[in-house]
Amino acid sequence: MTWDRRLTAAANFIRGRDDFLVVSHVQPDGDAISSTVATAWLLDKLGKKYAMYNDGPVPSRLGYLWNSGAIATASTGLPQKAYRNVIMVDCADFARAGGARDWFAEGAEILNIDHHPTNDGFGLVNLLRFEAAATAEILFDLIRTFNLPFDADSATAVYTGLLTDTGGFRYSNTSAAVMNIASRMLNAGADGPGLADRLLERMTMGQMKMIQRALPRLAFSDDQRIGWLWVTTDDLSETGAKSEDLEGLVNYPRNIEGVEVGILFKQIGSDAVKVSLRSAGLVDVAAVSQQFGGGGHVRAAGCRLSAPLEEAIRQVVDATRKALEEAG
Repeated sequence: MTWDRRLTAAANFIRGRDDFLVVSHVQPDGDAISSTVATAWLLDKLGKKYAMYNDGPVPSRLGYLWNSGAIATASTGLPQKAYRNVIMVDCADFARAGGARDWFAEGAEILNIDHHPTNDGFGLVNLLRFEAAATAEILFDLIRTFNLPFDADSATAVYTGLLTDTGGFRYSNTSAAVMNIASRMLNAGADGPGLADRLLERMTMGQMKMIQRALPRLAFSDDQRIGWLWVTTDDLSETGAKSEDLEGLVNYPRNIEGVEVGILFKQIGSDAVKVSLRSAGLVDVAAVSQQFGGGGHVRAAGCRLSAPLEEAIRQVVDATRKALEEAG
């Protein structure tokens, strides 16, 4: 099916229904929240009823996004009912919605909008484009399908998703198409310098404290091609840091010259560990993550292990080492 036909199918899903639940993945990042609000903005312009929900807290640094304060969470407020019409954005698989799935009515019909190559097309309608740099890039095309002009609110949402998922337009997914969209969003009212300062330059005290905790633990494989860090639940509680303060930590080992894969291990329980992997390009970290039930992109992926921290580190580093050996 051509991209235009897929866009038409997604547009028809929205046109033919009303009263939507819009959800993104647990532990949401910039693309997840910006795609959520961009979708809500579209529904609002079309006169559709909707609610937004995420199983985790909305990162405070994204509070400037249009209507982000209306995103219900497990801690701030739950949906008032179950929904038959669901739009899932930036979810690499169905399980990534987490507890939001409890608010899907039996037989709910799903519009699945995503850019992760590991997405298996779980929706009734699937608007998937794996070469897209961010789900926000797909939302740009969808909004244009309805011939709606971008305003400062929608432009800021799309620009935010692009900015964060391309690492400030530095990663290999920064295509000419991405830069063209970014330019159009700037013309529509997005504050490029202001967003770059807020999202890329500023650092919370929690982030600094977690960097101080994690960097002394930096470890490497014997050939120094794999580097990793780890943080514990005690680190978060003792420093007062939030999960969002860990964003960017995985880049410290990855950015070292000669390191092919950087890994961050985050303990989330006595026998549970969340893992983030970043690749220089030689290793497909999405394939490594899939071995543990996760997924993502070739260069950026994640998974979760039900294991003590030390065991999780051993398993993932061993799997990464094997993938590196096979890659050459």
